[in-house]
Amino acid sequence: MRPSPLAALLSLALLPAACRAQEPGLEPLILAGAARAGHRIDCQGGWLLEGRPVEVRIQSLPRPDGSWGRPDGVRISHCRLRGAIRVIGLGRNGEAEGVRLSSRQPGHSPRAQAAAPHGVVLEGLELEAVGPIPVYAGPGTVGLQLRNSRLTGESRSVAVYLDAESRDNLISGNRFELSTARERIAVDGSASNRIDGNRFSDNGRGGIFLYRNCGEGGTVRHQPPVGNLISGNHFSGSDGPPAVWLGSRNGRRPYCGQDAGLPFGSSSDDGDQAEHNRVEGNGGARVQNDGSNNTVRP
Repeated sequence: MRPSPLAALLSLALLPAACRAQEPGLEPLILAGAARAGHRIDCQGGWLLEGRPVEVRIQSLPRPDGSWGRPDGVRISHCRLRGAIRVIGLGRNGEAEGVRLSSRQPGHSPRAQAAAPHGVVLEGLELEAVGPIPVYAGPGTVGLQLRNSRLTGESRSVAVYLDAESRDNLISGNRFELSTARERIAVDGSASNRIDGNRFSDNGRGGIFLYRNCGEGGTVRHQPPVGNLISGNHFSGSDGPPAVWLGSRNGRRPYCGQDAGLPFGSSSDDGDQAEHNRVEGNGGARVQNDGSNNTVRP
């Protein structure tokens, strides 16, 4: 069976893993395609790549028939790691060409989720950020788990980014002790995630923000940040931005019009649509609710 025209375009847009752009100064460690499904790395407390700055890329690869070979179930455990971990399906981020092409057609969310790795587990890590976002769940990532880890160092952006169309991810039992230029966790058009039992040191930039990044790079964001549970986290005190902000953007970005002209997603509505989320048991941390139908309890 021949691939659909859209599938063919997406395959052309995604180069083989070894050819993809990467963060400057980081050595690539690539776990790509279905052949890497279930691959395990356990450093038993030692350094990954002897402490050299690394970008671990857990990446799906397109097949000739338009389907995707996914490295599902990759597990990285008990490693000291200097650098970043990135999960990649249709593209590295929301502005990648494969993501943009898919987003211009109906059915983008399930398409992105079918392409991206499922069930990646990161546990017991000592992860030192060196500029790039240390944990990046690319568009469509499903079931990523970041558990019982400690994040230190410095990020030019956030600590964890859950990108558009991703879902069912778990961020639990971690210590966020790094310096970030923005909030600690960005939930950008990502749904049905659980963020619980984490400890956030004060950085004056905010904690967990839910939004939908309208239009950037011409990509239509389809899925709003809905159905997320944020519970049992501890935030050290700050008079700055909220610990949790539901609907932190709501169209307040100059690039929102870059995806105009289509009758769905952020093309038709620049609002975050942060709805049906639950925020509870976070020690009285300050919550700003600019969404609707959310449950917020002390």
